[in-house]
Amino acid sequence: EVQLVESGGGLVQPGGSLRLSCAASGFAFSMHSMSWVRQAPGKGLEWVSGIFPSGGSSYSDAVKGRFTVSRDNAKGTLYLHMNSLKPEDTAVYYCAASTDYNFPYRDTKYYDNWGQGTQVTVSS
Repeated sequence: EVQLVESGGGLVQPGGSLRLSCAASGFAFSMHSMSWVRQAPGKGLEWVSGIFPSGGSSYSDAVKGRFTVSRDNAKGTLYLHMNSLKPEDTAVYYCAASTDYNFPYRDTKYYDNWGQGTQVTVSS
């Protein structure tokens, strides 16, 4: 059974930083693409970043240059390093994986494995 468990969220002031983690189990994490997806209050799911098994990554325009995705295949853990946080980054952040598509698609419809999410609130 695929399990994804996010942690590291919290309350941070604008301009601050946070590091999110996602502990993965139940599948061959090191061979699988992964993504981070967020959902702001009252809005739909928004793809944030994706990473290939090799470490190659991509980002949405909203976070490019501020967020960095990484992975530790030995630990089965995905990370999202968030810098220069803005109030509009406030959302529940999920790590996600697709059973059938080993690619970090920007369209969230491809993902069928999700964590429980971790809340990030950016406010002064």
